[in-house]
Amino acid sequence: MDNRKAILKILNLTKSLEGLKVVDSVSIDIARGRITGLIGPNGAGKTTLFNLISGLLRPDKGEIWFEDKRIDTLPSWQIARAGIGRLFQDIRIFRKLSVLENILLADPNHPGELPLNLFFNYRNIARIEQKHLESAEYWIEFVGLEGKKDSPAGSLSFGQQKLLAIARLLAGGHKFLLLDEPTAGVNPAMIKSLLNLIQRIVKGGKTVLFIEHNMNVVLKIADWVYFLDEGRVTSFGRPEEVLGDTEVRKAYLGV
Repeated sequence: MDNRKAILKILNLTKSLEGLKVVDSVSIDIARGRITGLIGPNGAGKTTLFNLISGLLRPDKGEIWFEDKRIDTLPSWQIARAGIGRLFQDIRIFRKLSVLENILLADPNHPGELPLNLFFNYRNIARIEQKHLESAEYWIEFVGLEGKKDSPAGSLSFGQQKLLAIARLLAGGHKFLLLDEPTAGVNPAMIKSLLNLIQRIVKGGKTVLFIEHNMNVVLKIADWVYFLDEGRVTSFGRPEEVLGDTEVRKAYLGV
């Protein structure tokens, strides 16, 4: 694997749901500043692994370390504040709010979060608000939604809503992005835009771990791939190596 220091380390992680071992002794390292793919058949445990990383589930055994800090015992909001952001399959945006309002709400350091600012820092509020507005407009343009900032989020196409959700993660200051099937349900033209965006995000210093069923996407953007089958990592390496593995092809591709 890439010899960069891992930003995320998963050690012997195990999770059972309804008596079924969904994640079984998984150990993986995610290299900083790289795009890592997580692939496998339906029911392999990929989304459960994302739920464990983001704190929506607690592991039965094992540990998760993010930037040398153990996070598997933390609540999800603390994990998010530590720098891990997630794009869900069911895009979680405020559909009735505008694109701009959605992004403004993503900033955890917004001065409006502290009511006392209105009384003690009122002279700086206008300056701070302008700075946040400029930042939000920057991310709107960065993801390719210029011209849409005043549009209701619910009026966007499905692909554009994914762009908005990613912009919210970036505006929130997250340095490690969990992208759950980012290209699913998106038209081919928008897939190209999404892939270009993901690559630009990583070039800007972020790290991405993504789940994907489109193998062309995996081959195009992943630096490293883990193959998960029945809760266990059975193959890992460069995308072309993993997808060329005989056992992977049997388990996943049926050939």
